[in-house]
Amino acid sequence: MAITASQPIARVLDVLHALADPSVVASMEHFAIRPTTIRLGVSIPKLRGLARQLGHDHALAEALWQSGMHEAQILAALVDEPTLVTEEQMERWAVGFDSWNICDACCQDLFRKTPYAGQKVREWSARPEQFVKRAAFALIAEIARHDKTSDDAVYLAYLPIIEREADDDRNFVKKAVNWALREIGKRNPNLRDAAISTGLRLREHQSASARWTANNALRELRRDTDTRSRRTASTRDS
Repeated sequence: MAITASQPIARVLDVLHALADPSVVASMEHFAIRPTTIRLGVSIPKLRGLARQLGHDHALAEALWQSGMHEAQILAALVDEPTLVTEEQMERWAVGFDSWNICDACCQDLFRKTPYAGQKVREWSARPEQFVKRAAFALIAEIARHDKTSDDAVYLAYLPIIEREADDDRNFVKKAVNWALREIGKRNPNLRDAAISTGLRLREHQSASARWTANNALRELRRDTDTRSRRTASTRDS
């Protein structure tokens, strides 16, 4: 069904209800997605397809967020306009995060594109709320994945934050800390070496979560190093 951003919020919510699939709710449970808001069971590919039909609309995004529906909030991050997002909005949405996937969706599709992303990494990494803190490290990971222009210094400055917060043993935090460390290390050889050095220090921590982060990241980063070395040797010998 054709729909555009000029449609009222009620129309968009009706479309979301029409896309609902109980099997998706069961899948969400399997992946520990248990939001406190209403959830319908609409897959991410369907939400992305709907977002493409809607286009970007800041007012619609805010209305979707205020609806209190899980899928509507993910859709809000997809249709919002990064240039119109305010710091106040980011704070308000972040304190409303109630699952890892709404946190990650906002970081991937919206927050990383705003001028406040680096500032929020520094601020949110010290926050006590589980998903606000996760957002800091999800932002690092998503920025590292998508940023094509920043100097290594940007990411070297994130490594002490990762090291400082790696003792947090909450599952959704430590996994994001690990994710951030791995993504920094994947950017280039210089950052890979720096990330490995951070991992080696974390491996000496008394905290089990820090050691888990270290071992998981080191295994992947060293595997990438070995793979690149083999490719280089093969090219040289051919």
